[in-house]
Amino acid sequence: GEGVEKDEKKELFHLVEAAIAGHPEARFQLACYEGKNSRFDRMVKHFIISAHLGHDESIQGLKLCYKEGKVSKEDFASALRGHQAAVNETKSPQREEASKAWAWQRQKPREQKK
Repeated sequence: GEGVEKDEKKELFHLVEAAIAGHPEARFQLACYEGKNSRFDRMVKHFIISAHLGHDESIQGLKLCYKEGKVSKEDFASALRGHQAAVNETKSPQREEASKAWAWQRQKPREQKK
């Protein structure tokens, strides 16, 4: 935050803890951190894990890695399958119904206060 000293060691510690606990965004952030530090093998592993957890941006990161030759075709295809399986697991009739209801609510004109 603003006015607070940045502690990168503490930030990295908490990212690792969250990633171990299964947080896909933390895995994605770790992948970005590893990429910035030129540890591409570790970056790809983090991208693959977070893709298997259904993280969309990780698929985009892997796509770039594939184009740059940092990930094999087989690993990229496996990550895509894992990502799709994770996305499918989160689908349910109840979620679909809630999504439709939410979209319908957002389309209704807002009532003006009198």
